[in-house]
Order: sequence, then structure tokens, then C-alpha cells
Amino acid sequence: MTIVTRNRLHKSVIASENLPHQRLAAERMQDVKLLLQNLANSEEATIKLIIDCLYDIGSVNLINQKLRLGFLNQTMKSIAKMSKPVFRIIAWHWFQKNCPQLIANWLKIKVAFEDPTELPQKIAVESSEIKLYSQLEVDNMSREIKYLRQQVRWLAGVSVAALSALGVTFTVLNRTPEAPLQNTQQIQSILHR
Repeated sequence: MTIVTRNRLHKSVIASENLPHQRLAAERMQDVKLLLQNLANSEEATIKLIIDCLYDIGSVNLINQKLRLGFLNQTMKSIAKMSKPVFRIIAWHWFQKNCPQLIANWLKIKVAFEDPTELPQKIAVESSEIKLYSQLEVDNMSREIKYLRQQVRWLAGVSVAALSALGVTFTVLNRTPEAPLQNTQQIQSILHR
């Protein structure tokens, strides 16, 4: 792999008088990051509501895109609703860890007032010969892909069946225990008459 650097004629040279300004800018950007962390901590409820909204939209869109079967689609949507609290916790921790830095970096780029097209860019160029597959290899790969897709469908079906069975079992086990006791008490009262 060959790395080619594309530079414009305009190169910025760091002068000795710009060093204090750069040090101050770095300190101020650190302040911005800390302020963003403070904002995230003080607005935790708002951020979690934003995460919930994004999860609702994203999960439905992903399920609709990946699962076309009606029954499987509806089942996965109900599972996605149940997994929302877990996702909220994971997303909140990810947000606290990553977003202040990401937002600070984005803001730093915005206040630099540099045209991103004028920045030097590294372009990775990979040079290799193109190998064409024979028709036999293409047919074998096609069959293998079809077989793997069939296995994925089978596994998804088994997973849905297992989750459905688990849901039914959970529902049956969590029924109110008062109902059988009332029937038993009614039978005993009829026998004692």
C-alpha cells in the first residue's frame, strides 16, 4: 500500500509568536470539554429523553429494513421495546464518555475557520492486480451465500420461536396465584355444606 500526501501550495508555518495563542486555545478547548461534560451531567434527563426518541425511531427503521416477514417484524419490535431500558443505560454511558470530546472537536473545527478542502489529505492507494474469478468459483460462492442465508433465516426462526416460548412461559408463571386459591376455597365451601 502506498500513502500519497496531497498538499496545497499554502502551508501554515507555526511562528514562535503563535505558540502562546495555541496554548491558550488548547486550554480553552479543554474548558469547553469540561463545560460540555457538566452540561451533560446537569441535563441527564433531557439527554435520556433524546436517546429514547432516537432509539424508538432507529429500532423501528432497522427492524423494518432487515426483517420483512410480518410476524417476525412485529415480534422483534416488541422485543426492541422491552430492551429499551438496557439500551438507554448503555447509550447514556457511551454519551458521557465520548460525546463531550466529539462535540468539542467538532466545535474546534468550526472556530478554526479553515476550509476542509484546503487541508492536506492523505490518500491511501492500494495497487494490486485484479484477479477475476472463474465461473465455477462464482457458482460455488453463490451456492455458499444462499446456504448461509438459509441458515440465518433458520436461526432467526428458531430464535423467535424460543423467545416466544420463553415469553409464554414467563406469562404463565407470573399469573396471579389468587385465582386457583379462590377456586379451591369455593370447592371446599360447597363440600362443607
